[in-house]
Amino acid sequence: MSEELDHILNEDEQNENQGNQETITKVTGMYKDWFLDYASYVILERAVPAIEDGFKPVQRRIMHSMKDLDDGRYNKVANIVGHTMQYHPHGDASIADAMVQIGQKDLLIDTQGNWGNILTGDRAAASRYIEARISKFGTDVVFSPKITEWQLSYDGRRKEPINLPVKFPLLLAQGGEGIAVGLSTKILPHNFLELIDASIKHLKGKRFTILPDFPTAGIIDITDYNDGNRGGKVRCRARIAARDKNTLVISEIPFSTTTSSLIDSILKANDKGKIKIKKIEDNTAAEVEILVHLPSGISPDKTIDALYAFTNCETSISPLGCVIEDNKPLFIGVTEMLRRSTDNTVDLLKQELEIRLGELESQWHFASLERIFIENRIYRDIEEEETWEGVISAIDKGLKPHTTHLKRAVTEEDITRLTEIRIKRISKFDIDKAQQKIDALEADIAEVKHHLAHLIDYAIAYFERLKKEYGEGKERKSEIRMFDDVDATKVVIRNTKLYVNREEGFVGTSLRRDEYVCDCSDIDDIIVFTKDGTMMVTKVDSKAFVGKNIIHVAVFKKKDKRTIYNMIYRDGKSGPSYVKRFAVTSVTRDREYDMCNGNKGSMVHYFSANPNGEAEVVTINLRQSGSVKKLKWDLDFADILIKGRSSKGNLVTKYSLKRVELKEKGVSTLKPRKIWFDDTVQRLNVDGRGELIGEFRGEDRLLIILQTGIVKTIIPELTTRFDSEMIVLEKWIPKKPISAIYYDGEKERYYVKRFLIENEGKEEVFISEHPNSQLEIVSTDWKPMAEVEFTKERGKDRKPNMEVNLEEFIAIKGISALGNQLTKDKINQISLLESLPYEAPEDVPAQEIEVVDEETISKPVTTVPTEGKVEVELDPKPETDTDTPEDGSVDETGQASLF
Repeated sequence: MSEELDHILNEDEQNENQGNQETITKVTGMYKDWFLDYASYVILERAVPAIEDGFKPVQRRIMHSMKDLDDGRYNKVANIVGHTMQYHPHGDASIADAMVQIGQKDLLIDTQGNWGNILTGDRAAASRYIEARISKFGTDVVFSPKITEWQLSYDGRRKEPINLPVKFPLLLAQGGEGIAVGLSTKILPHNFLELIDASIKHLKGKRFTILPDFPTAGIIDITDYNDGNRGGKVRCRARIAARDKNTLVISEIPFSTTTSSLIDSILKANDKGKIKIKKIEDNTAAEVEILVHLPSGISPDKTIDALYAFTNCETSISPLGCVIEDNKPLFIGVTEMLRRSTDNTVDLLKQELEIRLGELESQWHFASLERIFIENRIYRDIEEEETWEGVISAIDKGLKPHTTHLKRAVTEEDITRLTEIRIKRISKFDIDKAQQKIDALEADIAEVKHHLAHLIDYAIAYFERLKKEYGEGKERKSEIRMFDDVDATKVVIRNTKLYVNREEGFVGTSLRRDEYVCDCSDIDDIIVFTKDGTMMVTKVDSKAFVGKNIIHVAVFKKKDKRTIYNMIYRDGKSGPSYVKRFAVTSVTRDREYDMCNGNKGSMVHYFSANPNGEAEVVTINLRQSGSVKKLKWDLDFADILIKGRSSKGNLVTKYSLKRVELKEKGVSTLKPRKIWFDDTVQRLNVDGRGELIGEFRGEDRLLIILQTGIVKTIIPELTTRFDSEMIVLEKWIPKKPISAIYYDGEKERYYVKRFLIENEGKEEVFISEHPNSQLEIVSTDWKPMAEVEFTKERGKDRKPNMEVNLEEFIAIKGISALGNQLTKDKINQISLLESLPYEAPEDVPAQEIEVVDEETISKPVTTVPTEGKVEVELDPKPETDTDTPEDGSVDETGQASLF
């Protein structure tokens, strides 16, 4: 020890003498070998499943151990874990965790005890408390010892399977996930029945598509699934419904989340002010039930969108199909995985048939020999033989005349087996029964040969049997739907207040001593206009300088084509004044834009922001100057075309303005808004997707009727969510009656009623509230027709169908009226016919301001005092500006927009 210490001290002295020079030792070779060995071990032996059977090594050893211990009864998981360690010294905790994951998938293992809950995230009980055994399905598709390839375990004492002969796309059914060294895998679970159908289609040479299906259910968007390859994406959403106007119910959760993590994310979003909730209740047991209670005045529809935008109610999963093939990682899609699994199943079935055929032929061969041996009394030929060789020779000689029909030669082993037949069996030998056994074997051999000759048909029948025996209760859980993108800025709760110091040019949420502008959120953008005609869009901040003499500030809505800005400005220090109308749909954040003509000294005389394109009338006042006679006149912004923000505008006057006064507010100059309903995502839109519902003005509403007999009218907001039982969605015409035929559960009769909606905005039920009451048909046509088909009564001819003109059958009554009884006869079916022609009265639209959004911009009008002396009258025919209108996506410099 002292010598080693002296050696170290001497080395230190040498290093000091060399001027503290560092000694570099190259470890390239060691690093390369050691890291490669470690990476290979983790990839092949831990993290990534094999393509042949879909198991990771620890999962394969668990299943093999359970087969070893299987006696039909449950085994303690701790016992199975200990038995598994005989094949490889995995840690007992890792084996137990892997087994619990297999058991929770409810496919290969029958479980008993507390195995945890994938919905709540609760862990399973300790392995000494829970029990398991192989399921019937697992026994059927996973094990076949005769065709299994074996290898020695880690210590050479036992044999374990290289791969289990799995005859089912198990990897795709269960899914698989693992993180190795330098790569990972994430194969999503798929539906049991759909996998079988896809395998059958593949065997028939047809195309197929398989899509994920998650045990937690939920709603999924597989638009970018990309066949499970790298770069794909699956969006998962919780199923959320409004129980009432103050309560939301979450009944299904996204895959890879739990109710605990979901609730935590909702509480965090509430703490950050993204959403606003009163409290959350978790009533989850066998089924998910999370109640989200909302404060009064909070929109349930907007809150649902906010939950998707800011919480784990929407998650994104990136699949990555990586498997092990020939001891190498292989990246393939789920379609190719299914093809290979199905082809492998066919090969395994073929091997089993070939082994079965060999066994049957061997049985037939010996049964035939046995019959010959006993029927021809060949056993008597060995009575005088004294040696074993003589016995064998005598039997062989006695068999030869009778073995020409056999399919193979008689061997010494066959003769030895004949000598082992007991005398009791020979004495009770029945020739007829022996022949029946041989005939049965021949039938079995013929059947197996037929299966081998028609292997694909046999494989299809095998998959169909699996579907019939094990498919019950395995229907798809996740609903496939295309998602609409939630705009976070439109659904976020306005959790802070925006203030402005107009003179100094500061805007922010911390300027509480200055002028209040509006409520906003911390993810909003704000738009600012200053007196010199400069515009800027910037993020909400605590305090930001945007330019002195602010004349307008508001929350900016990107791609907003309906907010129109009206402006009158002076071009330069003493130039003419112009008027312009424009929208701001797309800009580059934090960049200054000149809304005037670009000349120094320009100034804004008048400015207003109109959320629905309103065109007010203003009075132009000129300064007294020289011989100018007309010093005052009105200007109607409705006469000015809406153009791009970079346009110069129309000439107002060449002389100095004294002031501009607002004379009267205007109405919207925009066309009625067209609204479409996209059935794919179940949402309204103004982008032309889906079916056109109609053109809507401010007072117009939507009519909604549900199969449950509920009717209501709503304002057509784009954030509205629709019930799955909706059967009517159209523009509401107040004077147009609603006709319905319904079955009254209490009176057990069918009734007809026609009514108008009197309480707009109120949800009402127009059929009786008895649990057996049911809405049969409903129509919003002016003159609907219905056909009634009667039930045939015993001993009588069927009554001919009856056509009913609902307008003539009953007059319009109140919504709560019972209606008129349709008939006393028993009805088989009621259906709508083509309505009678009717010319509807013209609907003259009211001249009111359209409502586009729930919010309005505060203080939209700003009048700026003017300077100058010269006055001139407005040109009676305003000049038409020839500048190119803004396209909404690229600014005037050609720079791409950030919005």
